[in-house]
Amino acid sequence: MSDNVVVLGSGYAGAGAVQSLESRLNGAADLTWVSDVDYHLVLHESHRCIRNPAVQEKITIPVDEIRSPSTTFRQGRVVGIDTDDRTVELEDGDDIDYDYLLVAVGSSTAFFGIQGLEEYAHTLKSLDDALGIHSAVSEAAAAATRDDPAQVVVGGAGLSGIQTAGEIAEFRDDRNANVDIHLVEGLDRVFPNNDPQLQGALRKRLEEADVEIHTGEFIGEVDDERVYVGEDTEMAYDVLVWTGGITGRDCVADAEIDKDERSHRLFADRTFETDDDRVFALGDCALVDQPDEKPAPPTAQAAWDAAEVAGENVARRVRGQPLTEWTYKDKGTVVSVGEKAVAHDVMYFPLTTFGGLPAKLLKKGIAARWIADIDGLGRAIDAWSDM
Repeated sequence: MSDNVVVLGSGYAGAGAVQSLESRLNGAADLTWVSDVDYHLVLHESHRCIRNPAVQEKITIPVDEIRSPSTTFRQGRVVGIDTDDRTVELEDGDDIDYDYLLVAVGSSTAFFGIQGLEEYAHTLKSLDDALGIHSAVSEAAAAATRDDPAQVVVGGAGLSGIQTAGEIAEFRDDRNANVDIHLVEGLDRVFPNNDPQLQGALRKRLEEADVEIHTGEFIGEVDDERVYVGEDTEMAYDVLVWTGGITGRDCVADAEIDKDERSHRLFADRTFETDDDRVFALGDCALVDQPDEKPAPPTAQAAWDAAEVAGENVARRVRGQPLTEWTYKDKGTVVSVGEKAVAHDVMYFPLTTFGGLPAKLLKKGIAARWIADIDGLGRAIDAWSDM
């Protein structure tokens, strides 16, 4: 009887690992792919749906276009993992047995115990989230006037917060809507802990997009009408979006796998092994060791790169072969601010930080390359204009 390899998640890590496994197992094991949705979402372009919901057709790729016919797909929400019985527990009550498990379920939004934040804020972790932000901004803009513009507050000026604010600004400008946009970051600069030149370039483009930036004080509390920032600032809002951090998924919280006690993200070696030699983990749900003793970053770039090696290692484990270690190599950063973009430390480019048409084309090219890799050149070409 063949071993059963189970992959959880259809994000960059999960979808990429499935394709890696398919190319390497060659019938040595059965492969089952589990996800709560029946498509792969190009998540780093999901903010485009805030401006134009039609983009969803370009950034959602059906799993049947990704997997081979020999891979079994099960749509269902994972609620638990039993490492003793080697089963994955689904919300509908079904269990899926595994011999080897690759956990790539992504992450959840971290609310850091801020009162009211989870109750009142939109997040951006799924297609439904992006469409929900679009609907909320549309409704607020429709009710606004020149004397009483809609107030949109975006909490967190990391990658998602900057790109969200940029798309809302494009939505406003496309429709000549009466919308004020506020980007709130508790640390002193936008895109915290990154290169100052990149931070300055992003701030400049946000200001050009008429996004009001508030840095240096944290959101402390939220109610149904106001965001309370620091000790003295109150900001009325019609739409609140929170992009301020990530944490692990509830479905792994009780699993007997070594994990960070606070975030529930799974500890994994550079081979993607956890402390259970039947379970591998990668992507945002994992803290994957690296030579500098810092875990790999929770980015699409890292998950995409890791998936190839993770799939190879699970196939190697099935065959009893030695595993390969993975080291993350940063290829650079590209951030969109609406129709504009800023690139930094990109491999093979002579400039450290640059914008304009080269950065915009690079941003589009990154998305198109991933879509081409996961599905095909035709879909990538079709998506190009909306990236």
